[in-house]
Amino acid sequence: MQHIVNVAGIDIGPGAAPVLIAGPCVIENYETTLGVATFLKELTSELHIPFIFKTSYDKANRTSGTSYRGPGPAKGLEIIARVKAEAGVPVISDVHTHAEIVPAEQVLDVIQIPAFLCRQTDFIYAVSDAGKPVNIKKGQFLAPGDVTHVVEKVVSRGNDQVLLTERGNSFGYHNLVVDFRGVAIMRRLGRPVIFDATHSVQLPGGAGCASGGQREFVPVLARAAMAAGVDGIFLEVHPNPDKARCDGPNSVALSDLKEILVQLIAIGKAVSLPDSKRV
Repeated sequence: MQHIVNVAGIDIGPGAAPVLIAGPCVIENYETTLGVATFLKELTSELHIPFIFKTSYDKANRTSGTSYRGPGPAKGLEIIARVKAEAGVPVISDVHTHAEIVPAEQVLDVIQIPAFLCRQTDFIYAVSDAGKPVNIKKGQFLAPGDVTHVVEKVVSRGNDQVLLTERGNSFGYHNLVVDFRGVAIMRRLGRPVIFDATHSVQLPGGAGCASGGQREFVPVLARAAMAAGVDGIFLEVHPNPDKARCDGPNSVALSDLKEILVQLIAIGKAVSLPDSKRV
């Protein structure tokens, strides 16, 4: 049975329009964050795309200990709450420690488990106990079929609102590849599958003291994911990716976004199938 996840009135899953989860990698300041959220809200409203705003208050897994991580949980969640209210958007962010969960659940509409933490059982239990929809980023080291164990951990706590996000698999050093069979495999678990098109073109640690990326391939992979039948697309975007303080090399420029989304809408309509006919 295919489940539908409802986020602030947005249905994600069978029969629902694919959702866009998008925003900057990390909070740089309040003004930029609000500006991006407002831009995305207006664009997705114009294109009739369901939208959830994403950003991070702490990037706890940066390559270098000297890299910018964000404003931290207290200030960051305050900014996310303000943006949520002022832009009128549902919000998602990742949590990294048990201590963050309670304050995060007061603000977030979806709590995200980062890829590197997707096998941390007690942490998954604690996030699940918050009772909010949970987005599980599939680890770069994890086979798509093995995600079933992660889902079972969440569901065992009485939380049936689970999203699964594909973001590529490690392929040698400093590289990720996407096997789109994984989309079909994970959908067999009965949960909506999101495709993270920007982290999938990341080159982890590829810039020496930071991660590199190949943002020119984001549209290619996003189009392939829509053809594969995903329930949503995840994108990191920025007004000027070359100046972004985190994940700039794999982020999409706001000025390029509309063209990409129009293409994705067209592909989604062309390949739309009853759920029973999907692989």
